[in-house]
Amino acid sequence: MTDIIAGVEIPETSAVAEATEFLRERTNPLIFHHSRRVFLLGSLHARKLDLRPDPELLYISAMFHDTGLLIPFSDTQQRFEVDGADHARKFLLDRGFSESAAEVVWMAIALHTTPEIPGRMGPEIAATNYGVLTDAIGWGMDRLEGDQLDEIVAAHPRGDFKKEFLQAFLDGLKDRPDTTYGTINADILEHFVPGFRRVSMVERINDAPWPR
Repeated sequence: MTDIIAGVEIPETSAVAEATEFLRERTNPLIFHHSRRVFLLGSLHARKLDLRPDPELLYISAMFHDTGLLIPFSDTQQRFEVDGADHARKFLLDRGFSESAAEVVWMAIALHTTPEIPGRMGPEIAATNYGVLTDAIGWGMDRLEGDQLDEIVAAHPRGDFKKEFLQAFLDGLKDRPDTTYGTINADILEHFVPGFRRVSMVERINDAPWPR
């Protein structure tokens, strides 16, 4: 039976089913429900804006976008967004998807916390970002129908989302603080980690090994 939530159909493909199981097995209910809400919300925004994302690629982007917080892709000190993007790319290529499809998903995940840029890019990249913004900070909620939002939250409860989501960010970033340079992720460490101080671009320029 087709799974439809708030008028959005969950794609019925083997990759979608495997991505769903990947999240269930390797993350936690907080990230699983958040990721599904991101897909649903992003799909609704895309519909309102007459964007035409590939539903399967949008779903994979949404489901993997925060995996880097919980499952580092490697021992490399890199941004959690890149970890998640690398997970998704490998997942797609291992299942025979094209390089171009894997690149679209990689970009959608790698850029999902970057202000302004995703909305100027392809529909999967934009819709992923819109879904993230709506679920995390309430962006664009006024553009969506109240009963749609109610149905999404009924299917994928938020629980104590604000508190738990910030904790998930803290847990995923505290051991790699240098990866937060120049990103909104530094806000998390600055708020929760005593003594953490972000390095500014002014300092980096002034400390560069040039005489002037």
